[in-house]
Order: sequence, then structure tokens, then C-alpha cells
Amino acid sequence: MVISAIEPRRKSLSAIFIDGEYALKLDTETVISAHLKVGQEIDDDELYELVKASDARRAKEKAMWLISYRDHSEGELRQKLSKDFGEEAVDKAIQKLIELNLLNDENFAKKYAESLSSKHLSERQIQQKLRLKGLDRDLTAETVENLNLDEKEEIRALINKKYIRKLNSEADLRRTFASLQRRGFSYSDIRSVINEFKEFEE
Repeated sequence: MVISAIEPRRKSLSAIFIDGEYALKLDTETVISAHLKVGQEIDDDELYELVKASDARRAKEKAMWLISYRDHSEGELRQKLSKDFGEEAVDKAIQKLIELNLLNDENFAKKYAESLSSKHLSERQIQQKLRLKGLDRDLTAETVENLNLDEKEEIRALINKKYIRKLNSEADLRRTFASLQRRGFSYSDIRSVINEFKEFEE
């Protein structure tokens, strides 16, 4: 097989033509570093290694771009990269970011949990949101525990912010109660706090 043409494409890619027909795209940096040129003979094994090198480079570049936009957990980043790249390329990209200390689930979990805690969420709800980011159960539980949330205080803040005018009738009280339960707060904590504002009768 002979490389018959190398043509630039968008997003720093190059189209490789072999024996007069389009064969594949490689990232241009891989083409340059491999010293590919028109007229060069190439076999299937060499092509396979070039594709692996190109995918690994592109996966790392996309990973860097994603974390420059915002922090990610390892699981979240892996899921996004897997849409475009194979497992080997994704593994290499993830490992490189970990080595550079740009990817750290413990740090991510702490920062994200702290940002969520300012929104008056329950421990259960914060854990759910952390899990949705691909973080494991033990890490999410430990992270939320370290927040030392006072759930009754969070309920008080929510009532003052959103429900203070919805405590006048039994129907309003029940709707408020149900809304707070959906946020993950316990029955006993909700009832205790609501009773501070107004006697609650079932």
C-alpha cells in the first residue's frame, strides 16, 4: 500500500489517501511526528499504530478542553470521551490528566458538594447529584458527611425563602411538606421545623 495523498481537513485533521482512495483521518500532529509523506509505503500494522496514536492524542486534547471549560469527575469525563474514542485512548487520556493532577475525584467531589450546599439541599439530594457525576457511593457519602450540614437549618432557610406565605391553610401546609420531602429532607425534621413556624396538624 502506498500513501497517494495527504490533505488537510478541519479540526487539525489530515485525510490520508492510500492507492488513490480515501482511507482514514489522522490528527495532523501525528502525521507530522510520524513523518508521513506522499509515495511512502505503509502496511496494515503501521496504519493501526498510527490510528491508536492519533486517537490517544485527540482524546487527550478533548479531555484538556473539557476540563478547561469546567471541572469533571473521572467517570463523567470518561463517559464523554467514550462517545468519540476507544477504551485504550480514553484510558491514556484519563491517566495523563491524573498524572498532571488535573483530574482528582476527591477534590472534585468536595468542590461540587460545597457549591451544592449553598442551595439549601438535603444530604440525600447532594449525594444523588454527586452520584450523577460518576462518583462512587463511598466517596459521595464521605464527602457529604464532611459538610456537616444542619438539615433543620436548611429547611428553615427554605421556608423563609420560598414557603413563608404557604403555611396558612392545611392544604398549603401539606403542599409545603410534600415539596420539602421531595428535596430529600426527613419527615421528622420537616415537621419539627414547620412546627416552629406554625403548629402543624396532620
